[in-house]
Amino acid sequence: MAVYTDVAADELADFLKTYDIGDLLSYKGIAEGVENSNFLLHTTRGSFILTLYEKRVAVDDLPYFLGLMAHLAERGVSCPQPARNRDGAVYSSLAGRPAAIINFLEGMWPRKPSVTHCAGVGEALARMHLAGRDFPLVRRNPLSVSGWRSLFAQAAARADTVQAGLAALLSAELDALERAWPTQLPEGVIHADLFPDNVFFLGDKLSGLIDFPFSCNDILAYDVAICLNAWCFEADHSLNVTKARAFFNAYGRARPLSEAELEALPLLARGAAIRFLLTRLVDWLNVPPGALVKPKDPLEYVRKLRFHQNVASVRDYGIGGAAA
Repeated sequence: MAVYTDVAADELADFLKTYDIGDLLSYKGIAEGVENSNFLLHTTRGSFILTLYEKRVAVDDLPYFLGLMAHLAERGVSCPQPARNRDGAVYSSLAGRPAAIINFLEGMWPRKPSVTHCAGVGEALARMHLAGRDFPLVRRNPLSVSGWRSLFAQAAARADTVQAGLAALLSAELDALERAWPTQLPEGVIHADLFPDNVFFLGDKLSGLIDFPFSCNDILAYDVAICLNAWCFEADHSLNVTKARAFFNAYGRARPLSEAELEALPLLARGAAIRFLLTRLVDWLNVPPGALVKPKDPLEYVRKLRFHQNVASVRDYGIGGAAA
């Protein structure tokens, strides 16, 4: 979440008149994250989140994102629900951007994920993968292996200003991943961005998954690898094997990983590291002047990438035997 596009109070008040969610009392921008402009709204009928979709989000993809949230909720996965305006639409336009309003989800995201949090997100991710099996829409992942080369092109000329030798490291890793990326693993709906700030907890109990603008159809175990990177490393970028074991065990109880998925996991984790390294690098080099946004450090994912490059087997992730 972030704010790139500001919204005037009178413009927002008029926009809310097209919904049946009450009159505007107050609103404020949410600075966390890097992708879209987000505001917390308080109306006479409750609290809501307003999102203005920017950057990598195409308006034609909004029915997928918003429809998926409704689909998952119907199958017991806790996630926000889009509000429909008086014309029945789940999105329209505000301040020159596609815009949607979703209900406010109670809870807080964990600033320092614990073993319990990691287990909770493992179970929730597996249940989301299972619930998405009959979602009728399909959206291919534009930020999977076929999209990384174009991201690299946007940052290659200035990559070494962030870290010496970074351009060469990225180029070599892209060559390796493009040659070896798996094509026969189980696919389905993935969240593709399930970082700690996209998962809410009430105490130690997971209360919901949020922020679906990267959701798509891709390799399910790739989503697992994204979460491994996001949840199971410490501030010094070392892997916490206890957290990783709790995450994989909880996921596997709901949806066991196959031997092929486990075998591919180190490669998928490298791919997940490259994906977020590249998007963070592009954002780091191109933050709009005056934007209320905190770009995330791309070098965090350089260190995670190097870890995965040196993994000998899935046992290094705390996974024992042939199943998670």
